[in-house]
Amino acid sequence: MCGTCGCSDDGPGVRVTAAGHGHRVDLEVDLLAGNDALAARNRERFDAAGILAVNLMSSPGSGKTTLLERTVRAWDGPCAVLEGDQETTADADRIAAAGARAVQINTGAGCHLDAAMVARGLAALEPEPGSVLFVENVGNLVCPALFALGEHARVVIMSVTEGADKPLKYPHMFRTADLVLLNKIDLLPYVDFPVDEWAAAVRRARPEAEILQVSATTGEGLEPWLGWLRAVRTPART
Repeated sequence: MCGTCGCSDDGPGVRVTAAGHGHRVDLEVDLLAGNDALAARNRERFDAAGILAVNLMSSPGSGKTTLLERTVRAWDGPCAVLEGDQETTADADRIAAAGARAVQINTGAGCHLDAAMVARGLAALEPEPGSVLFVENVGNLVCPALFALGEHARVVIMSVTEGADKPLKYPHMFRTADLVLLNKIDLLPYVDFPVDEWAAAVRRARPEAEILQVSATTGEGLEPWLGWLRAVRTPART
């Protein structure tokens, strides 16, 4: 169990087991009810303002922030970013330098963002109506998948410097994804990363997920990524 958020192999929650006299009682306490209620309020706020909220999740070092910098510079409309990290404002500073409004959320020992953190971040960020809001979650392939933020779409980013079996080792993260982005494809000639095997692993975890390849460093594949973002914008959020 995660000491910060109460996540276990069975999902978030607390299990209390009492044994004795030939019987045992399992009590499940759901820790997510309050988070889900706040996430629903966040979603209502996004919908009312015509904001598309995208939750970006990955392990540390996948290139999320570099991809966001390129995305911000290339996006043909207003966008804003909530940056999640345990410490520092380094990533928010990078995004602001790229031209987007950004607010850093530091979680301390926390391994993920939750709906309450996002709500507080929104109060400081005040994203423009009709904009795209990117939430860069804390680098972690476990806990962020378990906590709804009110987002409209979830994007999981992997890089070719990670193992191709990550979707099989961390299936819940990939099971929640609307899009899986394979980043750092400019390094494919130099690393042992079987793309076909990786894509098959993604499909096993989430058959309906879209898969795109991109290089945040060179910009290769950026336009399909931007096209995906445009496509997920519903008429109510245009």
